[in-house]
Amino acid sequence: MKKRGKRYNQLLKNYDPKSAYPYKEAIEIVKKNATAKFDESFEVAMRLGVDPRKADQLVRGTVTLPHGTGRKVRVLVLCKSPRDKEALEAGADYAGFEEYIEKIKGGWTDVDVIIATPDVMGEVGKLGKILGPRGLMPNPKSGTVTMDVAKAVREVKAGKIEYRVDKTGNIHASIGKCSFTVEQLAENVQALYQSIIKAKPSTAKGRYVKSIHFSSTMGPSVEVVESSFQTN
Repeated sequence: MKKRGKRYNQLLKNYDPKSAYPYKEAIEIVKKNATAKFDESFEVAMRLGVDPRKADQLVRGTVTLPHGTGRKVRVLVLCKSPRDKEALEAGADYAGFEEYIEKIKGGWTDVDVIIATPDVMGEVGKLGKILGPRGLMPNPKSGTVTMDVAKAVREVKAGKIEYRVDKTGNIHASIGKCSFTVEQLAENVQALYQSIIKAKPSTAKGRYVKSIHFSSTMGPSVEVVESSFQTN
């Protein structure tokens, strides 16, 4: 059994870890327990009743959080002129083609999101072994392969996030900072929840959402009553 520190064990006394709470109350508990010396991220974990081994049960999508993520998102746009200028004017941190292809080949991946235009995906696809494991490979389904790079950059900077079920049937997402107000976090988590519900595969059988937990970066998790999302 993993040994917990004194701080962690003390935080467990602020609520009943064996109970589930309405989502707004769970947000309050997580905020109270976010006592680290930095602004902790607010994390959401959902266990879904799907079989990720089946292609028709993969759950993935994007959602724009009403209040953003609370962190600076570094965006690279891989494109040819003149779209590199459009991307930079829209707020991209980096934009270009050959220069960044070579940098990535050399191991540089110091960005959070990569957007690419369809005409360069032939070269970008060759970087799959580098970008794939880091979750940076552009994908049309997430809106990161597009000719409208300016729009894509603005959406990402405004708080658009991507989610995807992992091989164990879980989705994990950071939807803000613990310094956000309860209402801001509530609206962000509602946006994520509703998006995941809409993404339910038609082939999924039985209970779709098996469990929901909230936590901060350094704090314990709090189980959430799913039905509370429909009553608030």
